[in-house]
Amino acid sequence: MSFNDIWKKFLEEASDPQFVDVSSLKTKDHLAPGVWERGDLLPTMRDQAVRIANEFFEALELDPNIKLEDITLTGSLATYNWSDLSDFDLHILIDFEKLKNLPLMEDYFKQKIRNWNRTHKILFDGYEVEIYVQDSNEPHYANGIYSILNNDWIKRPSKFRNDIDFESVKKKAAQLMDEIDNVYDYYAEKDFRAALDMSESLMARIKKYRQMGLQTDGINSIENLVFKVLRRNEYLHKLSSLRILAYDALMSVNGSDLAEISIKRTKDNV
Repeated sequence: MSFNDIWKKFLEEASDPQFVDVSSLKTKDHLAPGVWERGDLLPTMRDQAVRIANEFFEALELDPNIKLEDITLTGSLATYNWSDLSDFDLHILIDFEKLKNLPLMEDYFKQKIRNWNRTHKILFDGYEVEIYVQDSNEPHYANGIYSILNNDWIKRPSKFRNDIDFESVKKKAAQLMDEIDNVYDYYAEKDFRAALDMSESLMARIKKYRQMGLQTDGINSIENLVFKVLRRNEYLHKLSSLRILAYDALMSVNGSDLAEISIKRTKDNV
């Protein structure tokens, strides 16, 4: 089966109602039992989350005046719409107003986040931990937000949510677009192995991400809307094209020569 056929099959499966377990569309009447106990994060999980966040923060090597404001858990695991496909979204809050050269620091954070999420696969009761750096001054729209540092809810989740959080859709889509663009950077630098590995990993994550949204909140879920944004902005096509180009260059003799020819085509067409 060609790669185009595989990607087409993925798209068909991701949108085929028979492929989705619709029994989980119903909002659950409890938080994820392996994560929460009587509304509080399990102590062992909280301790480990604090350790991971602190180590990541220290590795940033920021100015001593920059403090870790809070560590929060958000996303579906902080709501009644969790599923087996949920991630443990660990947010590290920093006051961006205290940063010098903010655009440079934001790029620095993105690179650190990408490297951490790409090189680690830490599981909390089967849920993969993903790190984010967030401005503590920025409003965060979510159904549920839990302060891990303070061991208390910032916003308790509701079992019913009819509104669509378009701001979160835009932010998550932008993050994934940035990661897809980063695949191209590796390809343009002729690091074909990294480009191939990252493209395959991203495809798997996007598939899992959309499945989770369809199984928890349905077609109007943040995850499904993010998928549509990526598709309509040609980023799914870009990702699949980069995967093919990276594989072909890696398998070719004089693959760098092939890359030189295709880089301009990639810029123009994907």
